[in-house]
Amino acid sequence: MSNTTSIPKPQGRSRIGNGKDLLPGVNGRSSTMRRYREIYGQLVSDMGGDPSEAKSIIAKRSTTLAIWCEEAEASMANGGDIDIGEFTTATNALRRLLADIGLERRARDVTPTLDSYLSRGATA
Repeated sequence: MSNTTSIPKPQGRSRIGNGKDLLPGVNGRSSTMRRYREIYGQLVSDMGGDPSEAKSIIAKRSTTLAIWCEEAEASMANGGDIDIGEFTTATNALRRLLADIGLERRARDVTPTLDSYLSRGATA
């Protein structure tokens, strides 16, 4: 019996799954995508650098909502209308997603493994 939920080998993963793309079919040079990478990268860093797939998914959704809110705020600042109901719903959803992944920064674990520690000691 085969296990259909096993993790695929690197060569069998999608460009998103292997980290080459954040979103499918998006021009990575657009200002929105640059901002997306910036926010997402900071969220990942705040989580300690290596989030689980579930936390990565939540971070991506948080990034999308953060950008949506920034664009709504910019429109308002330029004299445009803002739908306060949509904005409030988005900010509340964003707050809940961020609470799910943790609002505080976490230090990345830089403790060396025993093997790496011993190999460095042999070269010193």
